[in-house]
Order: sequence, then C-alpha cells, then structure tokens
Amino acid sequence: MARSSLWVLAFLAVFVPARALGQGVLVVVDSDVAVPLPRPIIIWPPHPPYPPHPPYPPPVWPRPRPEPEPPASYKVNQVEVQAKIAHQVASVQVSQTFENTGSRQIETSFVFPLPYDGAIEQMTLMVDGKEFPAKLLKADEARKIYEEIVRKNRDPALLEWIGTGMFKTSVFPVPPGAKRTVSLRYSQLLRQSDGLTDFIFPLSTAKYSSKPVEKLDVRVTIESGDDIKNIYSPTHPVEIKRPDEKHAVVTYSSKNEVPMADFRLFFDVGKEKLSTRVISYRPDKGDDGYFLLLATPQIKAAGDERPAKTVLFIIDRSGSMSGKKIEQVRAALKDVLNKLRPGDLFNIIAYDSQVEAFRPELQRFDENTRKAALGFVEGLYAGGSTNIEGALKAGLAQLQDDKRPTYIIFLTDGLPTAGETNEAKIIEAAKTFNKVRARVFSFGVGYDVNSRLLDRLVRENFGQSIYVRPEEDIESHVGKLYARIESPVLTDVKLDFAFDAKPEEGALVNRVYPKGSFDLFAGEQLVVVGRYKKPGTAKVIVSGRIGEKEEKFDFPASFVEHSTDETNGFIEKLWAGRRIGEILDEIDLKGKNDELIKELVAISTRHGILTPYTSFMADDSVNIHRTAENARRAADRLDALAATDGSAGVAQRAMKGALQGMGAAGPAAPAADMSLHRFAAEAAAAPGGRGGAGDERAYRLAEESKREADAVAQNVRQVGNRTFYRRDKQWIDSRITPEQEKQARRIKQFSDEYFELARRHGRTLAQYLAFDEPVLLAVGNEAYLIEP
Repeated sequence: MARSSLWVLAFLAVFVPARALGQGVLVVVDSDVAVPLPRPIIIWPPHPPYPPHPPYPPPVWPRPRPEPEPPASYKVNQVEVQAKIAHQVASVQVSQTFENTGSRQIETSFVFPLPYDGAIEQMTLMVDGKEFPAKLLKADEARKIYEEIVRKNRDPALLEWIGTGMFKTSVFPVPPGAKRTVSLRYSQLLRQSDGLTDFIFPLSTAKYSSKPVEKLDVRVTIESGDDIKNIYSPTHPVEIKRPDEKHAVVTYSSKNEVPMADFRLFFDVGKEKLSTRVISYRPDKGDDGYFLLLATPQIKAAGDERPAKTVLFIIDRSGSMSGKKIEQVRAALKDVLNKLRPGDLFNIIAYDSQVEAFRPELQRFDENTRKAALGFVEGLYAGGSTNIEGALKAGLAQLQDDKRPTYIIFLTDGLPTAGETNEAKIIEAAKTFNKVRARVFSFGVGYDVNSRLLDRLVRENFGQSIYVRPEEDIESHVGKLYARIESPVLTDVKLDFAFDAKPEEGALVNRVYPKGSFDLFAGEQLVVVGRYKKPGTAKVIVSGRIGEKEEKFDFPASFVEHSTDETNGFIEKLWAGRRIGEILDEIDLKGKNDELIKELVAISTRHGILTPYTSFMADDSVNIHRTAENARRAADRLDALAATDGSAGVAQRAMKGALQGMGAAGPAAPAADMSLHRFAAEAAAAPGGRGGAGDERAYRLAEESKREADAVAQNVRQVGNRTFYRRDKQWIDSRITPEQEKQARRIKQFSDEYFELARRHGRTLAQYLAFDEPVLLAVGNEAYLIEP
C-alpha cells in the first residue's frame, strides 16, 4: 500500500445483511496509522423515532468527551435515493456527497460490493459528473481486501461485507475541506417471497460519519400492470401516495439523522378485492414462531360498495376549552362535516354542565343538514363544568342500527366534574348504552384529562385513544383520524387460521395484535402480528361485512419451520413491542400481576425495548439475568400508573398506545416520539394532577427516566436483531444464558480464529463482531467472548 492514504468508498448492509446493496461509506487505510471509520461522538436520538422502533435505545459508540477532528475524517452531507420499480426490476440512482473534514488531502476509490445473488445490471459510477471505470473482483479477491483493511485499521466494521464480490474504481483526490459527489446507477431484479416483492436499500452505512447526515431523501415509484395492494415499510415512517390503482409513490425524508436501519419496502399486486400476505420468522425450532400479516382492501371501491356510515361527535365545551381550543374544535368539526357523504348519518353532542344536541336524533347528511350543522358549530362556546357520562349516554342512546359502521369522535380536555364522576361507573354506563358496537375514538386534549378513563372507555368500546399535547393542533389530529375512517369497506373483520391439525393440538395461532375484530378502510394498510405453534401451510380466512352483506375471503399462507438467517427478524421485535404495550395496558386497567411483570421484564431485556418501567436495565450494575430482582424493581415503578391525569398520566398512556400500535402504517399509526428523553421531559412538565401517591411516584419515574436515558445511550446497543448490554467494560448479548456465559470460548479480535468465525457464519454473525470492547456473543448453543 502506498504511504499516502487510500480512502475506499464501499457499501455496507446492517439491517438485512443477506440481501444488501447500495450505500456508501469511506474507509481509511494508512500505512502508518490505524484509522477506524468515524462515528458521531454520541447518538441521541439516532434518528426520528420510527414507528417500527420506539422506544428502542440507539446504538452508540461511547466517547465520553468531545475529541478534536482527526487528520483523516469525513462526514456525509447528503444522500439522495431515487428508485423506480416496474415488473419486479428496480432502477436505482444514488447520489451521495462526502466532505473531507480532515486536515490533509486524501486519495479515494469507490468500492461497491456485489449483491448476494448477483442480480445487478447496467452499473455506472460517477464522481462529480465524471464517469469512472470499475474493476470486477470476485468474492475471494474481495475478501482479502476486506480482511486486509480490517487488520490494518483495527476496525471490524468491514467484516459485514465478507463473502461478496466488488466493483472498484480508479483513485481520485479529495483536498481538505473539499466535497465530492458520488453517483451510482444500477438495475436490480428484486426478490419475491410469500407473494411480496422486497426492495432493500442499506441506508445504515451513513452512520459512519463524524456528523449526522444533513439531508436524506428516498423516493420510490412503483408501476404495475395489475393493481398495487399492500405497501409497507417495516423500517421507516414512509409517506405513500396512490395516484391510481396501478401507481404508487413512496417517500421518506429527514434532516440531521444518523441512519441506523436500512430502508426496506414490501409490496404486492393483484386483482382481488382484498389482498392478504403473511411473512413468518422462527429462529428457534423449540419455540413459537412469529408472523406478520398485511392486508389491504381495494383502494377505490365503487360508491355502491362503500357502506354508509354513522359519525357522532361528542364535544367538550366546558370552560377550560375557551380560546384557541374551542376555535380549533370548530375548525375540525367544519372540516369533517364538509367531508361526509350522502347517505351518512351524523349528529353533534356538545356538553359542559349540560348536554345539548344539534338534533334530537341522527340526521341524514345532505346539503340542508350540512349547512344547519355548520351553523350549530359556529355557535359553540366554552363555559361550565364537564358532564362526561351525561354526554356519552345522550349520544349512545341515538344509535339503533347495528348493521351500519358507527364511529364516535369523543373529545374532552378535563376530568368529569358534573353528573357521574366515578370512573368505573362512567365506563359501565357507556358499555351498557353502546348496543350497536360503535367504535369510540377519544381525544384527550392537554394534560388535565383522566387518561386512564379514556383508555378504559376505548378498550370497552372497540376504539383508540389519541392524546393532543398543549402545543399540538386539535384540528390536525381529528383530520388525520377522519382521513382513516372516512371510507369503511369491510367492517367487523375477524381473522381465522385454518391448519391441518388435530383438535387436541389446540389453538395454533396466539397472542395476535391488534386483538379482536376491526374495520378496514379504503387505502388503509393493516398490520397484524402474532405467534404460531405449528409450521407448514395454512389458510387465512378474513370475514366481515360490506354494508349488510356478509363477506368471506381466504388466502394461502406458509409458516416457516426454521429461519436460517435474520432477514425477517424484524417481525420478532415488532411483536415484542406490541406485546409490551398489551402487558402495560392489562396492568394499567386491571392492576399489577406478577406473571405479567416477569414477562414484561423478560421481553424488554431480550429486545432492548426499554420503557420507563424497565430503563434501570441500562444501569451497568444491574445483572440482566436476575429476573426476579428486576421484576421487583419494575413492579415498584409500575405504581406510577396510579397517576391518571397531569402530564405524567398522559405521557404514560401515550407511550403505551405507541407500543400497542408499533409498526402501524399511515394515519392509523400512533405518535411514536416516545424516547426516554421525551417521556422524562413530558412527564415532568405538569406532573401534579391531584397530588396523590401516584403523582409523586410518577414524578420520581420521570426523574429516573431522565437520568437513565443517558445510561441507555452509553450502555445499551442495538445491532441488527439483537440487543447488547455493557457490563464491566464488555458487551453482553441479551440472548446469552448464565450457563453459556460460564463456558464461553475466548477468541482474540483480529486473529486468524476471529476471521475464520466470521467466514464460517457469514454476514449474519459478522455484524455482531463490530465492537471496540470485548463482546460476549451467543452463536446457536455456543458462546464466544471476543477480546481486543
């Protein structure tokens, strides 16, 4: 190697290592000095908390003090990805801008590892608009280069590429302070599995940058001869636009992000009214597997196929709603009223100390009733107390037709202070009066609401709680909900799974979330997760109503016996997040349960989904294997759920809702910014509701979360599908058992045995070797202690 530095630009995959291609990273190779890849000083948060991930702690490289910029360093200023998918072929163009932040000129070369299946055509590499020739290196030749760089720089990151061939360009200079824009164009035949086309672009390489990426843009257009059905990203909160049934545009944008996950997108096409696909993952043959079910109805059903619906507004107009709140409520009501369709039924119930209805009975929507309702809304004013039970009774009593899809938009900003004020009696009254199975969507405005009351209300009435913080806009939240429920196309939907099984085998699918029946809406992407006991083929049966007509659809599904890699490992983590949300809901609404608390701690520890009740796991003095002791700590913290109002009450239930809806797509997705830092800041904002023991415990929980959020950043690392905890200056795989830990085989980092381990297990294991400190790692039934 020449004495001058050689910078190699290469591609890296972290989230799905077996199917990666596409993203660039700069690697320094110097003959005199080992120069590892740059890392941000601290990553918190590493990116906007994506719905598939909250509230995972971020992977970080602990560097306790700010350090001067090294002579050889760089940052990624901008990444732009444009992809067009047609007939299972993706045409991709990537543009990346790198800036030499070091103090010397560097010589650079662009290296592109070939995809796993070699399905790349028409590759073109350009630097600042100038095309560079590329040399093809086979996998064995490429491995030598990768290993040489790893050995030289004492940096294990490149191990993830071992086993791939590469294209390598000629060398070009980058002066200090200068920028270079590298563009790559290629075509790729996408893989199909379980009826879904799978597009992957590894953005995560951009985490190797001294600063967050200033601007990141991804745009994927999909064209198909058949109707496009399911579109789902398990990794990013994408925006999906469907100009028509055969075209879709998927976008994701962010600023100042450190991307920790590759971009992944599933979609399928077909002609049926309802498309259902199942993906499964079973890492352990001796345990239940995990599955993800995606379902999407026709995007634009014919008008006579869309059932007319009933929409009932129950709106708080008590004195605390005065000013900006009541103005936003008026605007929200007007917006929804103008979007109702002929044939819909509606009414408006406004309440303070008294209850007033727009009309004594439901009204059929037409131009006359629309204008009259708008006039009623314009006359709403705030004043008086809050009679929640009276308003619910008055509204529910008007509902008589159980064959129509019926939705109640219930909004309040306060506690029940007039009429019945007992929480349990209010819930029981609503349940008794709801004879048509109306779905209640509650909006809790501000921090003075009884958040547990609202959660109980929607749980007993088939709906969802939505919390609007003081700085947020009521109209925006109501508008997002109505955009979802505007066009129901299949109501009271139930899922069944038919296996070829004996009766004594019992239920072969369990712990499915969301629970119970649900409605499907035009353009909605349904995301269901669950566990399965028996592998093999099965039939998924989706039944429901379209208007008054009963409908039933069935689809084939395959449940894998054993997953040999972690390509679909995200399903396990998605299920874990929703299961934690359900456990917290059970404890919140029914009281503490020892078995549930133990399960909460076990799942949180294994998957690194640390809520304020389990964030003590980030303390490096806590033994992750002492389940009983850790369960007692969690039980003490769960006392904070006694706080039902105030910012602490709202923050706890909003976090619970985010977990229950983890991985949901589109308008149905709950607010996802529930990192420990966010929780601590919000819970402490206005913690004192009524000054009881629960409020005091909630305040302490906020303080503990604030302190432990920094410990999470230092002591918990998410890599691929695993979680590692830093203990005694070494990292411990959460999957390690105490017995494995005692018998762990020691391997020296960068030794021949180390590289042989990486070669033998491939990229699935190699991503877990990228630690600067010792790491205790589970590999099947064996364990290895990798030491520098």
